[in-house]
Amino acid sequence: MSTPETSISGVILAGGMGRRMGGQDKGLLLFEGRPLIEYLLDALSPQVSHILINANRNPSLYARYGHPVLGDPLPDFQGPLAGFSAAMQAAQTTHIMTLPCDGPWIAPDMARRLLDALRNQPEAALAVAHDGERLQPVHALIPVSLHQSLQAFLARGERKIDRWYQQHPMVHADFSDVARLFRNINTPEQQQALQQQYRREQTQP
Repeated sequence: MSTPETSISGVILAGGMGRRMGGQDKGLLLFEGRPLIEYLLDALSPQVSHILINANRNPSLYARYGHPVLGDPLPDFQGPLAGFSAAMQAAQTTHIMTLPCDGPWIAPDMARRLLDALRNQPEAALAVAHDGERLQPVHALIPVSLHQSLQAFLARGERKIDRWYQQHPMVHADFSDVARLFRNINTPEQQQALQQQYRREQTQP
């Protein structure tokens, strides 16, 4: 999604260690026979101008999807803000839209909702999804112009997303009607449960 003054790179954050999944690369986890990242690429492609993949492992496997693959600028898996920084450095667009790799779904109008929230509150610098109960901080629309701020934050040893967000005016984008799309996989048990739920939903009329 883009306008004359706004262009968006979708960023899939697949740079984590997957500790609770036994160290598996979660973006490549199979969900109903397909890697999770394939579901996200399908959902993102109609919504954004470009796609970037943040991955610290298996870069050749991610590269086969035809999008730039970016490693973190910091060593030792230091969290999603490192992935934000890599994407903001590489993006050729005015904004990045971030999302984690560990769930197969996003709203089909995610970019529009985040952009509308930003436009409806002109004093806001960034927009973050809210599912009606809690903030979903890794689902966000962020201008690349904040990269210098983020670099300075990381250079101080800071790693918490909420602490960085607090430095900038932020607006919440309402996703309460599609809260179920924020379901994700952190453990093998969650993977199994989500697949079972997905199968039930597919058989419902």
